[in-house]
Amino acid sequence: MNLLKRTLYFVGLPIVLILLWWVLTLGEVNFYTPKPGQLVQTFVDVWFSERFFDDVLPSLTRLAIGVVVAILLGIALGTLIGSVRWLRQLFEPLLEFFRAIPPPVLVPLLLLLVGANDQMKILVIISGALWPVLLNTVEGVRAVDDVLGDATRVYGIHGFARIRYLVLPSASPQIMAGVRQCLSIALILMVISEMFASSSGLGFTIIQFQRSFAIPEMWSGIVLLGLIGIALSLIFQFVERRILHWYYGLKELHTT
Repeated sequence: MNLLKRTLYFVGLPIVLILLWWVLTLGEVNFYTPKPGQLVQTFVDVWFSERFFDDVLPSLTRLAIGVVVAILLGIALGTLIGSVRWLRQLFEPLLEFFRAIPPPVLVPLLLLLVGANDQMKILVIISGALWPVLLNTVEGVRAVDDVLGDATRVYGIHGFARIRYLVLPSASPQIMAGVRQCLSIALILMVISEMFASSSGLGFTIIQFQRSFAIPEMWSGIVLLGLIGIALSLIFQFVERRILHWYYGLKELHTT
């Protein structure tokens, strides 16, 4: 019953919006707003073709590499900085400075330093997706229970064992909150990075459709990005439930 309710909540609003869109476009011809049937047909024609291999797969590959590197770097650096007080005090002003810089403004700089290639696009994704993971990891490590920390020292648990069995599990709820933000930022930066000096990718293709006034094709690209965002959210929720099963178990125990 709960699964059915969650499914209805998940698909209910999109269905209502599509029906509303269909009703409002009945009998109308608007160059800038394709009808649902036209958009579905265009979506199939455009993306179930060689464009999937030429544009979609390269974009997803760059997105996956950027997200994985950003998460690993963010957790590693965040754990180190959060665990060492003098490092945290030393890097805190620098972290606040770089966090305040909008990642898209780094695109021209990275173009000059790296060139217009896949490495530049991946670096753009990492430059923005890194910060939520890093900062949430730092805060999660800082918030580790002092009593548990004292207990690990009493039992002689030090080094990597302490990080594995105490620090990372305790900080994991905040780390996963940073990963959730990381995914949405990475998707946005993937598109932005492909709009500059690129010859392939979803961002490049959508801009080309817009410039050539291929409006249904442009809308189909936007819909595809939305579907990718939904897929990332579902994958994240699945992984989060597996990693934080103990956390959600405790929450359910406290609510009953």
